Amino acid sequence: MPKAEKTPRKPNSALMKPVQPDAVLGAIVGSQPLPRTELTKKLWDYIKANKLQDAKQKTLINADAALQAVFNGKKQVSMFEMTKLVSGHIK
Repeated sequence: MPKAEKTPRKPNSALMKPVQPDAVLGAIVGSQPLPRTELTKKLWDYIKANKLQDAKQKTLINADAALQAVFNGKKQVSMFEMTKLVSGHIK
């Protein structure tokens, strides 16, 4: 049986389409429209730079004042919940 040629994977265009962060999220990632992938990367850079990842449970994010605004006032969220909450701050 001949091996099928592997076609290179196309990036998901929905993930590459720029989204507009609102003012609350913009305070962390900037106010310019950017792809979701970049937005997530900038958010993680912020979390790591400010040492907001929980030391014991790495899947939890401890919010500082700026992140608390994004997380609807919650002091701690899981990284999965964070994705959902961040979606509420983009257009």
